[in-house]
Amino acid sequence: MGNICRSPTAEGVFRHLVESQGLSHQIQVDGAGTHDYHVGNPADDRSSWAAARRGIDLSRSRGRQVGPRDLEDFDYVLAMDRDNLRHLKRFPPGSATLGLFLEYAPELERSDVPDPYFGGGDGFEIVLDLVETAAEGLLQDIRTTHLAHLHTTNGSK
Repeated sequence: MGNICRSPTAEGVFRHLVESQGLSHQIQVDGAGTHDYHVGNPADDRSSWAAARRGIDLSRSRGRQVGPRDLEDFDYVLAMDRDNLRHLKRFPPGSATLGLFLEYAPELERSDVPDPYFGGGDGFEIVLDLVETAAEGLLQDIRTTHLAHLHTTNGSK
């Protein structure tokens, strides 16, 4: 919603995964919120601390509000929960795959990443657990859908 807890966590986890796989030159990662509550603010300290304990840096993340252009500029625009997905569906449809982040972790058997903002510290750990699992699935989908095509058109494997 405000882009200071779940979204920066997903952004940081996915960026870390992309960098560790040497794919930074092919995959752009960015996070945004559906509301303008925290535009320009860094990630919530509790999100940053929980992520740092796992070696994930959230310091590059700054709150921004998603806009219709994002649905054209990105291949994937993923919400953390169904309420935020409803907000995203109000924009004119773009070329982006619009959906829920946890769709890339069907084994979790849940659709929403819970908002840890008003809960205890363990909520931030739960968010990290869910996001790390979904990030792996998302990267696999990108490899299959987009990167395989790039390698084929470039004539390399």
